[in-house]
Amino acid sequence: MSGRVCVGAIAGAYGVRGEVRLKSFCAVAEDIAGYGPLESEDGTRRFEITLTGTIKNGLSARLSGVAQKEAADALKGVRLYVDRDRLPEAGDDEFYHADLVGLEVVDTGGRALGRVKAVVNHGAQDILEVTGPDLPAPALLPFTRAAVPTVDIARGRIVADPPEGVFPEE
Repeated sequence: MSGRVCVGAIAGAYGVRGEVRLKSFCAVAEDIAGYGPLESEDGTRRFEITLTGTIKNGLSARLSGVAQKEAADALKGVRLYVDRDRLPEAGDDEFYHADLVGLEVVDTGGRALGRVKAVVNHGAQDILEVTGPDLPAPALLPFTRAAVPTVDIARGRIVADPPEGVFPEE
């Protein structure tokens, strides 16, 4: 895979000296500071990250070029990206969320179920949000070995054995 990967987001100012609250999307939250300069989604801003602490729901950090609370507040909601080639290779049975988005989802019989629109996590486990023309609403598929026995990035598909009720019956 190539391109850029979203590794975090700025959640607003932290304190009055220009620090920010930082949400890290990395498996080890602190790794976000080790990928070199991070860019805004549109590529117009680049930030060196210096972590200053761990806070509730994230990290506190200093960003290069941000020295005042007002400047930190103005960055609230900015998503931070890194070039894919600066990230470590995913291990066996590990996947970057960006690699899963867009994959076709089929059941164990080969019936097309939809495509992965997003990967979300509300604390317990990753969930694949699957959309498709035959789905009245996005299906939420647990991203577990039982529900998703095969992820084939090279072929661009996921084989799913979904729990009953996740997808409408044929």
